[in-house]
Amino acid sequence: MSFQGRIVQRAWHLVDAKDQTVGRLAAQIAPILKGKHKPTYRPNGDCGDVVVIVNAEKVHFSGKKWKEKLYRWHTGYPGGLKQRRAEEMLTKKPTDILRKAILGMLKRTRLRESYIKQRLKIYVGPDHPHEAQLPAGVATLPKHPRANNKDFHYGFGQHYASPGSHQVSFVPPK
Repeated sequence: MSFQGRIVQRAWHLVDAKDQTVGRLAAQIAPILKGKHKPTYRPNGDCGDVVVIVNAEKVHFSGKKWKEKLYRWHTGYPGGLKQRRAEEMLTKKPTDILRKAILGMLKRTRLRESYIKQRLKIYVGPDHPHEAQLPAGVATLPKHPRANNKDFHYGFGQHYASPGSHQVSFVPPK
């Protein structure tokens, strides 16, 4: 049975980035943006969910990355290669640290920009304007464990959303 693209349900997920490692958090969020947790996932289709990240300024890097990790970009002019250390990036643009990490986890296709721009909402601090879109009683995704824990399922299952809040059973047309 093939899936009709006109019936795409977008769930909203809330993520608290406080004291979480940037790479582990990005690896947890990227599949949600792509929709890999859904049975209707298609690599060439846009079927991911919306992710709201709060407390983006309280992320954590392991090792000496705050002083040694460099973010580089080019202005487009001759000699316009710019760079910033991670600690400078945290003071100037704290949301870009997570945005660039998640962007690096997605494949370089035409859908990558639509995943990021439309469905990734990153905010500094605990407040965000999306209270109405989040299902009532939704819990934040749990922190990614450092050790291999066989009971951890990357935030899905009991923490996915409250039952019946946004999921409607799909009945194929006859």
